[in-house]
Amino acid sequence: MRDLSEKWPVAPDWQSATIEAPGLTIRPVSGLHQRLISGDLAAWAQTSGFDGTGVGAFGAAQGVRYAARLARDRLLVVSEATLAVDSGWHAQGFAATEISAGLQMFEVEGPALDAFIARGTTLDPSQASASAALSFAGVSAIVYRHEGRLRIHVDRGLAAYLWTWMETAAANIAAGSEA
Repeated sequence: MRDLSEKWPVAPDWQSATIEAPGLTIRPVSGLHQRLISGDLAAWAQTSGFDGTGVGAFGAAQGVRYAARLARDRLLVVSEATLAVDSGWHAQGFAATEISAGLQMFEVEGPALDAFIARGTTLDPSQASASAALSFAGVSAIVYRHEGRLRIHVDRGLAAYLWTWMETAAANIAAGSEA
């Protein structure tokens, strides 16, 4: 049987991986808790003490716990500490699903950030939208700003592809090419 593994990029060591280019630094973020909330977001907010609205694409999140809006009835909650609300269905009308192991998060910063965003999506980075879920670099992603940096969450299975794409984009931005 043919070994097709050579066609797929090898995932870097996420603990030490960094992309450095003039005007751009990209690194994986680990150690944060990520939970998907679905259903009655007002009930979630009342139960958890979180804001039930969440930031949209290119919106600015702040602090050690925040939410990104994915749909009318769905949030991605990110926190440094474990959340007090258990996973599963809640009688108040919402479900909480632990998704930390399923999503890889990246952080991008630097003066060339707008050029990087322009390569990844056609959306205007100066216009925040209602939903942080969008197509970025050809894959479904969750994209927003956190304390001056761009944060991108993708399915863990797509992380090596996105990393390779980001390496190429950073190199092209550094070279000043329009490719």
